[in-house]
Amino acid sequence: MKNCREEWYEAERKVAVTIVDVTDAAQALARGHLCGPTSAYFLSKALAAVALLGSEASEPDETVSVQMKCKGPLGGFNVECTREGTLRGYTERKVLDDFDGLGTPDVKKVVGERQIQVTRSVPGRIVSQGISRSLDGYLAGSLQRKACLFLDAAVTDEVEVAFARGVLVEALPDSTASVAEVTAALADRKGAVHLEVSSRKILQRLGLARAELKRTTPLAFACRCSPARAAAMLDALSAEERANLPPTVDVTCHMCGKTWSVKTK
Repeated sequence: MKNCREEWYEAERKVAVTIVDVTDAAQALARGHLCGPTSAYFLSKALAAVALLGSEASEPDETVSVQMKCKGPLGGFNVECTREGTLRGYTERKVLDDFDGLGTPDVKKVVGERQIQVTRSVPGRIVSQGISRSLDGYLAGSLQRKACLFLDAAVTDEVEVAFARGVLVEALPDSTASVAEVTAALADRKGAVHLEVSSRKILQRLGLARAELKRTTPLAFACRCSPARAAAMLDALSAEERANLPPTVDVTCHMCGKTWSVKTK
């Protein structure tokens, strides 16, 4: 699989599994934001996470966002997934010299203490919102669901995203399966999760070889920014503020990193 979300279901054990790959979207955003390898690594995993939660979107024009604030040098991130499967987002810090080029980042050192907010919204209205210290905590606390989430990514020192993937495993309310038991085989002896394998291989590791594919959704980078939106931001300024601007202003979208040149006069 690549650049899509797959939703599987194993009827006998009543376990649902969602698998996503967001490699190309992660690469596009890492380049757009001029990320270093550490930032790109966490952005890749964040995009995989929001793509998993994006399967919950059900209303037209609905967006699922995951925002993390942390005390570590990364600062946090903000990522979004629309109902249609488009992705965008950013990390607060783009380059972390103390960690770039040193291999797989240490989460405790780069992120540290954190708070995560998950928001489902449509234009002009919040559908639901939950806050937790982890995504598993959000699933269990805010949604009261027997589920857990796993993320995996690889980014080279040259900021090439080799892959960015995620898996969400959920035991339905009437299931007798234990999510902990089902997912035990996903991690190696050191606790690391390796998801750069086929969906069928992942399902076999979970003991769900008989699972059936119910739905596939393409996933891709896309941003709602445009020259018109950039111009609208400047139109909101007062006449006095606009008078002090140069003839042309560069407006950069914080969600995707793209810059638009807008005439002010």
